[in-house]
Amino acid sequence: MNMLTLDRTDIKILNELQRDANLTNVELADRVNLSPSPCLTRVRKLEQTGIIDRRVTLLNPKVMGLEINAYIQVTLDKQPRAALDAFQAAVERLPEVMECNWMTGECDFLLRVIVRDVEELEWLIAKKLSKIEGVASIRSNLVLKQVTYKTALPIDASRTLNLRLDA
Repeated sequence: MNMLTLDRTDIKILNELQRDANLTNVELADRVNLSPSPCLTRVRKLEQTGIIDRRVTLLNPKVMGLEINAYIQVTLDKQPRAALDAFQAAVERLPEVMECNWMTGECDFLLRVIVRDVEELEWLIAKKLSKIEGVASIRSNLVLKQVTYKTALPIDASRTLNLRLDA
């Protein structure tokens, strides 16, 4: 088991990059009160250890014509490992599925999907999800209004973090 300690400067770097992944190293170094070379060394360490997983560009769904955000609860008729794996593999191939979470409770999986309109949601449920082998029931909930949406993890820069890195 590998341990890694993130000091306040590492956490400040992470917070700045979560806000704007397009910062140049010079801009980032200035914001966290480091010179560019040590800042770049720290960023590379954070990337190599997997703490920085990837850098992405977030698109505005409304501007892209994706108006409907929905949560879909899926229950399988059986839950052996092969059925769970098959469902997960099928869902990973659907571009409309933004998240798929294996759950405890009333359903087996909770999906977050985004589509253009209700007709496309109906098509996704009727022609795609319901055709996946082992699906017993599907329940959907449409989002009326997205109250908050965050992509930045809440990490506190006022203290150090001791992390366990799995090999």
